[in-house]
Amino acid sequence: MTKLLETQDLKAFYGDFQALFGVDIAVDEGETVAIIGANGAGKSTLLRSLTGLHPVPGQSIGFCGTAISGLAANRIHQLGLAMVPEGRRLFPSLSVEENLKIGASGRRKGPWSLDEVYRLFPALLERKRHGGSELSGGQQQMVAIGRALMSNPKLLLCDELSLGLAPKIVREIYAAVPLIRERGTSLVVIEQDIAQALKVADRVYCLQEGRVSLEGEPADLTRDEIAKAYLGTEEAA
Repeated sequence: MTKLLETQDLKAFYGDFQALFGVDIAVDEGETVAIIGANGAGKSTLLRSLTGLHPVPGQSIGFCGTAISGLAANRIHQLGLAMVPEGRRLFPSLSVEENLKIGASGRRKGPWSLDEVYRLFPALLERKRHGGSELSGGQQQMVAIGRALMSNPKLLLCDELSLGLAPKIVREIYAAVPLIRERGTSLVVIEQDIAQALKVADRVYCLQEGRVSLEGEPADLTRDEIAKAYLGTEEAA
């Protein structure tokens, strides 16, 4: 497979505090990669570093054969890297459709359009004139995903898709993952819900205190291995 994203010895700091310690990850074209870990493991810092929202000058981050560390976030976005942020971050005063159209700024050529997003999430078509504040948490998450897809990314980074959502809604959200991939978009999914992450992933990385503590294909990993990597304990999660 063609390498889409790769980091080598990635480090990240907040002042004197080091959040990432030599993180090596890779995503191939057509893959869904899950990154799991407890709160404070460095998952969100990793995503912010990849997208240019957290500066990591001089670090080794490659995307589609281009070195992107040090590039501005908007330039990285134009290259085809988009993120669904934790907490959705919609514009509550704008309608569903207006929120989606914002994602089309600087869009690349590709399969995603308003019609395609509405096909992916039919509930949004019924509510396209509704304001962001009028939606349920699950509907807001659908808008956040659709907004990111509107730029036609090569790689979609999803930060905590299941956070704060009921299990039924989480299943509906994750049912869209294989459909997104079928349209040529690879995914990185950040999750605390281990079981859900393993269901959709081709490969998984576990972060613990800013380091990769485990890597592999879900079918090859035992509960005890995952628990030890996740929490540093031998007990299964």
